[in-house]
Amino acid sequence: MELTKIKNKGQGRLFRSDFLEMMTKTHPVIVYIMYFPVVFYMLYTGATREHISLAKETLLFISGLLFWSLFEYIIHRYVFHLIAHGSRSKRFVYTMHGVHHEYPRDKDRLFMPAVPSVILAVSIYYSMHAILAANALAFFPGFLLGYIVYGSMHYAIHAFAPPKFLKALWRNHHLHHYKYPDKGFGVSSVLWDVVFRTVPNKGDAE
Repeated sequence: MELTKIKNKGQGRLFRSDFLEMMTKTHPVIVYIMYFPVVFYMLYTGATREHISLAKETLLFISGLLFWSLFEYIIHRYVFHLIAHGSRSKRFVYTMHGVHHEYPRDKDRLFMPAVPSVILAVSIYYSMHAILAANALAFFPGFLLGYIVYGSMHYAIHAFAPPKFLKALWRNHHLHHYKYPDKGFGVSSVLWDVVFRTVPNKGDAE
């Protein structure tokens, strides 16, 4: 994705239909209501019905959280910033992420919309269950919490001034938006940017 002309006010329109347009927007509270109960229910079910030990459940949960951070990086770098050539692929990239780069302060599109989010979450859970069986009841909640943390961080970065201890994350993401779209793909963590050498240089902020 090339660096587009950024509009710090307003909101992009994706569909002619008002209903479809409404479905492209969501608020953090909706995400929390949808997914926090799932996290707790799955962990409870894994412990009580599948008898996953606390130590194993904790390890699986942390592994899921770490896996999310890698998933976040890969999706952001290779799907959201796909180099598109055809009109349909360009439309796909713009709808998925380009509109956010054009209107980075649009608070209604800082989380994935509810319907595609649920479809994706269900698909990922059953994919994990096919590999991990009952262990997915502890691994997936970690992954899901990672998504919640990522979305919350993303919302905060675009909506609020940074606290001192998180200033580096704010700087990296703003550099990603305003100067280097080919760097700074991690939002909730810089771990994979460090691993894959895509951290914006400190001097780049000058």
